Amino acid sequence: MNRHDQKIADALTTEDLWKLMLGRVPPIVSEYFRGGADAETTMRANVRAFQQSQTTAYGAQKFPNLDMSTTVVGQRLDVPWFISPVGSLRSLYPKADAVASRVAGEYGTVMALSTLSGTSLEEVSAASKGTCWFQLYLCGGRETALRGIARSKKAGFKGLILTMDTGVSGMRAMHARMKPMEAVAPFKGLGLMEMIELALRKISLAPQMLPRLPWLIRHFRDGGLIQFVNVIDDKGEPMPYTDIGTQLAASAVTWDDLKWIKEAWGNEHPLIVKGIHCAYDARKAEEMGATGVVWSNHGGRQQDRVPPSLHMVAKEMPLVGDTRLDFMMDGGIRNGTDILIALSYGLKAVGIGRVTAGGVGAGGHAGLTRAFEILSSDLDRAMRLVGVQNVEEIRSRGSEIRRESLLAGDSHLPPFEF
Repeated sequence: MNRHDQKIADALTTEDLWKLMLGRVPPIVSEYFRGGADAETTMRANVRAFQQSQTTAYGAQKFPNLDMSTTVVGQRLDVPWFISPVGSLRSLYPKADAVASRVAGEYGTVMALSTLSGTSLEEVSAASKGTCWFQLYLCGGRETALRGIARSKKAGFKGLILTMDTGVSGMRAMHARMKPMEAVAPFKGLGLMEMIELALRKISLAPQMLPRLPWLIRHFRDGGLIQFVNVIDDKGEPMPYTDIGTQLAASAVTWDDLKWIKEAWGNEHPLIVKGIHCAYDARKAEEMGATGVVWSNHGGRQQDRVPPSLHMVAKEMPLVGDTRLDFMMDGGIRNGTDILIALSYGLKAVGIGRVTAGGVGAGGHAGLTRAFEILSSDLDRAMRLVGVQNVEEIRSRGSEIRRESLLAGDSHLPPFEF
């Protein structure tokens, strides 16, 4: 075992793996996964909402076995978390989406693949022993989306996620200042002075690239700059790695789109709407044929100053009323106690995004496997200490489990890592 692999094995928290990812991956790449919108208030609040939550403990209990399984949108998960769709994951590690799918399958849970991914639907589906869902953006327009839906069905995907909170891409200022698209721009078609300027720009990245040569070598062996191979135009060409913000703004989803998307997807497998902030939209999603809803603010990456996801669940979910929807959430989950707290509100499962990026970026299969091991160990310990033995008990006894924090301020909270 080399030194880096040993560091992965020795990681005790997902924060440890995140730090390993930052050390392995150049900042101009890792910042895409770290950053949040505007002042990053919501991004931090997602985590702080969990850190400020408290539980009780029912003592003098011993459980020989715990059951972490859950059923969401009619599909069984062996653990109550799934991999949230994370765009451009392959920039962290070769064929990272397939690597993540393999780990998810090994843990009996779902891999949700982003439209904006660099690994094919077919490879991702084949890598998993479990279930995969496809998250749909309308990049390229309706016909391109229909091709993606048909292809995902053929590849064996068992769920379709429609993301509703990307009318425009959020302003992630720190990454924008790095000008990543300039760094990967080709020399072709440039004049002499423009070529010199671009060359100097690329050379300026040497201080962050040279200490991370293992990543750089793997990146180029994996084909270099990714293409969005699941966004295929009418000529059969994949979408190049271009300005995603422009693409999203040109393909914003409306409720009317949900009609033809539902028709194309059919009724055999669930349709899940992600990016729901309020009870009104949850009810609207159900009315339009959705099976499940993911309460999510996109990890704080889209709109700043919106409530943390956990607060949406606490305040808005009860207002939905009688419903056939299955509820999930993502945003801010970093450990097993966070998962327990989220489930205590009645959620069926939670999604992990940045934890996935941290694990994969730290070391591919080994890194993400370690992240899953940490979450599983955390949740096992939290369930035993609180005094619950299965997910359904967490969900049904939620108000008994949670406690309101009486501590003022946040000076007692750990420093924000990611």
